[in-house]
Amino acid sequence: MRRGGAGMRTGLSAILPEFVKKPLYGAIEYVRMGSNNGTARFCPICEKSSARFCQEGVVPRDDARCRHCGGLERHRFLWLYLADRTDLFDGKPKAMLHVAPEPWFEPRFRKRLGSNYVTADLFNPQAMVKMDVTDIKYPDESFDVIYCSHVLEHVPDDRRAMREFHRVLKKTGWAILLVPITADVTFEDPSITDPKLRLKMFGQEDHVRRYGRDYGDRLHDAGFRFELTEVKDIADDEGATRMGLTPAAGEIYYCTK
Repeated sequence: MRRGGAGMRTGLSAILPEFVKKPLYGAIEYVRMGSNNGTARFCPICEKSSARFCQEGVVPRDDARCRHCGGLERHRFLWLYLADRTDLFDGKPKAMLHVAPEPWFEPRFRKRLGSNYVTADLFNPQAMVKMDVTDIKYPDESFDVIYCSHVLEHVPDDRRAMREFHRVLKKTGWAILLVPITADVTFEDPSITDPKLRLKMFGQEDHVRRYGRDYGDRLHDAGFRFELTEVKDIADDEGATRMGLTPAAGEIYYCTK
């Protein structure tokens, strides 16, 4: 299942004015044009350049965080994907649920989607709705789009949360449900509650599991079909380097019913 085509690429053209874009076997080839004002990196989210992106992480990653908007590798990759491969920015009304809203995305989504855009979080008081993703207080088929990134690794009953996302997604809708894939096979142990041990076993003090490549099995079990997209499907090597799309950008799981 492929989305995109000429109609979808108008959004990408609008947010990457410094590049020439042309279709190449379902991907995008980026060709540098002229001067980029003496800078080496470009963030497609805020459309600003810098000499380098900032380091990030307990084990520092180079070329990670945009010094202007704060977006990380996975966020820059997602923004490109949304513009190039989805209908999110086509101007038509869509009800979107954004779980754990990132500050670099929220105002941009709100501007484009207006009152149909809903932010939700269990703990963040700035979110529009207080939400436990394992018990979503919305009717069946409420949303055209659901976006939830790096949340499920914090949720003890992630399978129930996935089923809830499936329930409130419209039949014609789509969801992007992202998690860090840091193992070959998903590992979890509910008996591990000590933050220091969680840090050792799961990579972060408030994580409850490490996801592996079998993450897709959980999505299938919840009723989703999904398609994987990698950085190489969106950008060539030069474009990926310019936008800091390192392996830490991960993969995008595009989910449908």
